[in-house]
Amino acid sequence: MKNIIAIIKFTVLTVILLAVIYPAVIWGIAQLAPNQGKGETISVIGKVVGYQKIGQKFDKANYFWGRPSAVDYNATGSAGSNKGASNADYLAQVQKRIDTFLIVHPYLKKSDIPSDMVTASGSGLDPNISPQGALIQVKRVAEERKLSEDKLKELVEKMSNKPTVMGTETINVLELNIALDKLK
Repeated sequence: MKNIIAIIKFTVLTVILLAVIYPAVIWGIAQLAPNQGKGETISVIGKVVGYQKIGQKFDKANYFWGRPSAVDYNATGSAGSNKGASNADYLAQVQKRIDTFLIVHPYLKKSDIPSDMVTASGSGLDPNISPQGALIQVKRVAEERKLSEDKLKELVEKMSNKPTVMGTETINVLELNIALDKLK
C-alpha cells in the first residue's frame, strides 16, 4: 500500500509539472517573443493569409508556384523524403514533376527548369524559390493576367531577398503573389 501511495503522489506531481507548470512557462516565454509566439504572419488588409517561414500551395496558372512539398504543405507533418537521388521511385516522381511543369510551360526545355521547382525541400514546407524559379514562370503568369513580362520581371527582381553575407538569393512565394495581386 505504501508503494501505491508513493506512485500516485509521483504521478500527480508529474502531471502538475509536465501538464501545467511546463506549458505555462513555455507560454510565458512565448509572450516575450515577436508576435507572442504565433509565428511570423503575413497579413493583407488586417487578415492573416500565411506565415513567413511556411510554404503554401499555389497551383493556379495566374500565380507563381513554389517548391513541391513532400507533405502537401501540411505544417503539422513537416517532413522531407528519405529517398535518395538514386532511388527509382524518387527519380520517377521528379520526372513526373518535370513533365507536368513542361506541359504548363511549353516554351521551356527540361534544362531550363531549376531543381527547386521539381524537388521538395528537406522540411517539405520551404516558402522560397530561387529567382530563376520565378523568372521561368513569368511568361505563364503574364499571359494569364494580361500583364507585360517586363513588369513581372521587375516585380521578381524587387521581391528577391539578397543574402546578408553568405547564401543564395531567394523569393518568398506568398509575398511575391501578394505583390502580384496588388499590381494593376
